[in-house]
Amino acid sequence: MSEKDEETFKSVDLEQQTEKSPEPEINPQESPSETETETDKPSTPPAEAKVETTPSTSTNTSAVKAKWTSSVEQFKLKRFFVLRPGTLSHGIDDVKSLVNPTEDGAVQSVWLMAEIDHWNNEKERLVLITENTLLICKYDFVMLNCEQIQKISLNFIDRIFHGTFCFPPHTLLKREGEGIRVFWDKLREPSFTSRWNPFSVDYPFTTFTYHPVKSANEELGRLCDIENFREQLTLAAQKAHSKNPVPGKANGVVVLNQPILIETYVGLMSVIGNQNKLGYCLARGNLGF
Repeated sequence: MSEKDEETFKSVDLEQQTEKSPEPEINPQESPSETETETDKPSTPPAEAKVETTPSTSTNTSAVKAKWTSSVEQFKLKRFFVLRPGTLSHGIDDVKSLVNPTEDGAVQSVWLMAEIDHWNNEKERLVLITENTLLICKYDFVMLNCEQIQKISLNFIDRIFHGTFCFPPHTLLKREGEGIRVFWDKLREPSFTSRWNPFSVDYPFTTFTYHPVKSANEELGRLCDIENFREQLTLAAQKAHSKNPVPGKANGVVVLNQPILIETYVGLMSVIGNQNKLGYCLARGNLGF
């Protein structure tokens, strides 16, 4: 082979080497053992997975607290005699039997309420709305007898207030929740002695709020619903005004949404009574209501 041919052969050989794909460079510092060790290492869970466990723990804790609170509330509610099987239905039948169909008319609805007097004392009441009368009954759910009935003619009801409770400035009392106040003689104001007498009943209005057992079940929730009671009482009073108007008195019912004022300043007796539910028929250990 001549020298010219050898030069041609070498140039072709170089071109073929350049056309070959380059082999991947191996880092001399990385050994195969280190590579295998890295692959064998278990993958650590991401930080997000750890964070996700925190809400579940807090949710479980809140669920336990809610269950405990519910159990305590259920235990407190069981102390009310009105929740004993058959007690409420027996009481409703008793007060219905005391309605005079001639004077009061047919019974339209029955309600379980808490009445609040002018000294902020709560009292358990069964309230009936008939065609002509509003009946407020003090019923003893322990002895199963009606002790007192207050009758108010529906055509005398002239105002109905509903809203939150409020007190005078510098008072030591407060009350949460909402209520309803029914007026039947706007021309007569309570006297000074009546305001300061905790046992006075000479007031031209009455105040109601929710009964504590309203959340026990759906049936009691309907019987203790203040909003439905206000609507049905307003309709019944308007019908009574149109059916039997009172001479010399403006007919109709004024319904206002405004705070309900309870004029008490110290009220130590009401604080003790309301905290211990002295106005309700309650199981009190060896001492009955």
